[in-house]
Formats: sequence, structure tokens, C-alpha cells
Amino acid sequence: MNMIEVNNVSMRFNMAKEKHESLKEYFLAAVQGKLQFEEFYALRDVSLKVEKGEFHGLIGLNGSGKSTLLKIISGVFKPTAGSVTVHGSIAPLIELGAGFDMDLTARENIFLNGTVLGLTPQYIREKFDEIVEFSELRDFLDVPLKNYSSGMVARIGFSIATVTKPDVLIADEILSVGDFMFQEKCEERMRQLMSGGTTVLLVSHSIGQVERMCDRVTWLEKGRVRMSGGAREVCDAYRALDEQAASAQRAAAKKPMEVKKD
Repeated sequence: MNMIEVNNVSMRFNMAKEKHESLKEYFLAAVQGKLQFEEFYALRDVSLKVEKGEFHGLIGLNGSGKSTLLKIISGVFKPTAGSVTVHGSIAPLIELGAGFDMDLTARENIFLNGTVLGLTPQYIREKFDEIVEFSELRDFLDVPLKNYSSGMVARIGFSIATVTKPDVLIADEILSVGDFMFQEKCEERMRQLMSGGTTVLLVSHSIGQVERMCDRVTWLEKGRVRMSGGAREVCDAYRALDEQAASAQRAAAKKPMEVKKD
């Protein structure tokens, strides 16, 4: 059974051609009909299927459309074209700090973020100690999140999102901001979720992590699917391209500069 089905999805953004220094300038240009936009496609005709219980990785350079695709699957964005179907509940970890109020304490944010994810106050109270224990932040519960490091925010977010055992867990570089020991702890938690039938969709720039954890991988390049298949096959192809680019860069650096004579 496919838990996630992405069919011919495209996502277009209208980018302003001119920079406006203030909202007043922007609105004046809008009223006068002088606003000019150019179209930018973050995704073009992307299709993807993820089966139940599968650990699926998304890789690609910055700007390839990975985060945009996750936001469409999570329901944050509506695609310009195409369709997305997700079966079951989703726990999205797609943006550090999303669903949090940074002026509130961690204790308050556990209830706030849990509510955003659809948990009842009673369920959050029942699972509160489990969330805190996993995050290892009991001594900082009454500290405002604005005083937390990015790794500490990630700990709280991951702990809340995975306490529910969702049908689909979506994680966008969420493990890249934590320390090594907590990353291992998160990986183990995701394996436990998968053993219970949870489907995981992961974006990571760590090819080693993707190859180690994922069953299948999709490689996005400039908003299109360049390759999709088994983790080893796709990661090897991605590494080869990366090595070619690095070699070309090294060769260019060694090439002597031409000096023009007058």
C-alpha cells in the first residue's frame, strides 16, 4: 500500500523583479499597476510513491526543491499543478521552530506544539514525562525557547512529534542540528516507529546517513526527479557527480591565471 502518492506535481512562485524599500513603495507600485513578477518553478512534474513502512530519503543540492516538496506533502503548500495523497496521520518536522512560540517556555510549548499536531491536552499530560525524558531537557523546562540553541529546539520538536507514533513522519534536516549522541537516539526512535508500521520521509545532506537508514531514495535536481531507486544505487550516483564536481573545482584552482600584457 502506498502511504504517499505524489502525481505530476509542479510548484510555481511569482518573484518580484524589482526590490521595494518599504511596504508603502510596494503598495504604491501595486495600485499603479507597476508591479512586475517573473515565474520561478521550485518543482516541475514530480512524481513519487512511498510504501507503508518504507524509509524514503530525499537528496539533492540546496535549491533542488526538497523542502518545497515536503511542505506540499505536509499540506503547508498547495501545488500549482498535480496532486498529493497521504494516507493516515502526519507528523511533520519540516522547519525548526515551526509550531512553537519562542517567548514561551519549553513546558508551555510542549502543550502548544502538541495541540498544533492534533494531540489533546489530556494525551499531552499523559505523555509529558516521556517527551521530557526523551529530549533530556528537564532542567530547562521553564526557560523560554528563545534562549535555547537550535539543537535544543530540535530535541523538543522531535520528542513531541514522535511520541504519537504517526502513520507518516516527515523530517527535513531535523537531525543535522543535534549532537552526535542525540542523532543516534533519533535514528533508533525512527527505527522503532518503522517497526510499528510508520512510514518515514527524510531529507538529509548526509549521504552516509541516507544510505545507512533508507530503503529507497529520490534525487531531486533543479526541481525535477533526476533518479529514484534503491538507496545504494542512487547514493553512489550522487557521490560520483559530487566527486566529478570537486575534481573540476580542484583542476580550475590549479590552472594558472592568464596575465594580460598591455
